[in-house]
Amino acid sequence: MSQRAIVVGGGLSGLSAAHTIYLAGGNVLVLDKQGFFGGNSTKATSGINGALTRTQVDAEIRDSVKQFYDDTLKSARDKARPDLIKVLTYKSAAAIEWLQDVFKLDLTLVSRLGGHSQPRTHRGHDAKFPGMAITYALMQKLEELAETEPHRVKIIKKAKVTKINNDGNFVSGVDFEYDGKIHTENGPVILATGGYAADFTEDSLIKLHRPEIYNLSTTNGTHATGDGQKMVMKLGGNGIDMDKIQVHPTGLVDPKDPDAKTKFLAAEALRGEGGILLNATGDRFCDELGHRDYVSGEMFKNKFPIRLVLNSKASNVLDFHTRHYSGRGLMKKISGKELAKEIGCGDAHLQKVFQSYNDIADGKAKDPYGKKFFHNTPFDINDTFHVALMQPVLHFTMGGVEINDRAQVLNKEGKPFEGLYACGEVAGGVHGANRLGGSSLLGCVVYGRVSGESASEYLFQKVLSQGGAGNASARLGQISLHIDPSKPGRVTVDWSGAAASSGSQSDIEGHTATHPVYKAGAEGADPAKVAPSSPKEFVIPTNEITMEEVAKHNKKDDVWVVVKDLVLDCTGFLEDHPGGVQAILNFAGRDATEEFAMLHDDEVIPKYAPATVIGRIAGSNPKLDL
Repeated sequence: MSQRAIVVGGGLSGLSAAHTIYLAGGNVLVLDKQGFFGGNSTKATSGINGALTRTQVDAEIRDSVKQFYDDTLKSARDKARPDLIKVLTYKSAAAIEWLQDVFKLDLTLVSRLGGHSQPRTHRGHDAKFPGMAITYALMQKLEELAETEPHRVKIIKKAKVTKINNDGNFVSGVDFEYDGKIHTENGPVILATGGYAADFTEDSLIKLHRPEIYNLSTTNGTHATGDGQKMVMKLGGNGIDMDKIQVHPTGLVDPKDPDAKTKFLAAEALRGEGGILLNATGDRFCDELGHRDYVSGEMFKNKFPIRLVLNSKASNVLDFHTRHYSGRGLMKKISGKELAKEIGCGDAHLQKVFQSYNDIADGKAKDPYGKKFFHNTPFDINDTFHVALMQPVLHFTMGGVEINDRAQVLNKEGKPFEGLYACGEVAGGVHGANRLGGSSLLGCVVYGRVSGESASEYLFQKVLSQGGAGNASARLGQISLHIDPSKPGRVTVDWSGAAASSGSQSDIEGHTATHPVYKAGAEGADPAKVAPSSPKEFVIPTNEITMEEVAKHNKKDDVWVVVKDLVLDCTGFLEDHPGGVQAILNFAGRDATEEFAMLHDDEVIPKYAPATVIGRIAGSNPKLDL
């Protein structure tokens, strides 16, 4: 039996699973095919759901787990799996408080999204998108553990898992491709590989199950190609609800590139805080807080362009969002009269639409679309507005591999594979036919933790039962318990015995510049005794470059960007950038400091992209806050 569990995927679900295994005393290897952790989790913009959390109690929100369960059941419709929904909702408060207590995350703001009977979508005061704030905290901590406790936590990036190895119903590990070679790692496997809402490959799951939406744009990174789903199906597992691909109503349209295949998502919080949708004639046409598939369906019935409109009150509440979208060229601030002129509907018509909405919000009239919750009113043409063009986009796949409530992957007979688990978007059935906003991050954390617990339990049972009753001394030799006097209450399980070591066959050098490198020595060598290599110290180059020179490098095959007076050549970094190519191209040849600071800490430059720094702006003395 292997020394460690294998987590495939470094998004929020994989990170949650890895931390759970570590905290349970087990060892873990995390493989990710990208150059960076995060996946789509870093893009989540609205928050994470939870019922009966400390935040709700402090805000005197009269929610209950039963209400959250019922809302989710209703949203899931005929595809609801009550057993999976119960785990998702009943473990939601514990998941949020785990993030708060273990990772010191601020989740003390709460709002109501579409389909929710109560405000229960949590985010922090730090302004960053909640998905990025949460995922980055777990990512940073795991990378720190990989440096300080490499015998417990190992990370290999740009490692693409190509096969799940099995003997019948028993899963023994994975094969993965790294640096042009195939390697094998043995141990229980947790798939956290994400969805397939960007699967435009030859064997596309979108084209197979929903060909009519194949041509829509997507909010997903290029990595979301259904790798885990396809491997499980080859293994004899089940794909369930595979046609349930969520089309999100509010994909931001870039006026400079309206047909871009990848679009940035407008956070549901924009509508949650009072944003309204107007069609090409300047009229409302739906309940903006309805379920995502409903709003998307109503958009398709109307004439484009469709605009999302925030008044000044909502804009102030969502200042970070509006500044971020405006910085990307996806939103603009205009007067009400300018908005009426742009739509072509006239001032009087737009004011009539606004006044009708105000009357509904004040209870003087009923909304023809059934809207019940109104925030940041009134609307008035003499106000200023933030406005963006919207299109429905491929966003989330509810379908995936079939699991049970312990995150075990099920075979054709409905029985669990031994040693195979799934969490996050790769797992089907958790959200049924339609997912509620704010439940993607929750599904990642809840089922990441459940899969980590299940895999840890499996690991411990296997090791303790190896050799049968007559081999107790051998079993004791495989496990040594270490009590760390500097951390009261911490017990570490060290899986370094001879019987445990033979399963791990990967001995990869140089898998990332930011982590210690461990080379396996003789068969069964204890990885804890191999010294780490020292990362190269980051030094800002003295080479001085003018802004005029930077401005010349403004094309996709030649991209320079300025951040905090550092000049970065991002040409070879574009495809690796977790935020997508366009996020950098928007600032090609320009200073991106303000936009960078909104989303990143300074340390990400020396940690993840030191090779991009080619100089400093002439006459400057750049400093990074590390």
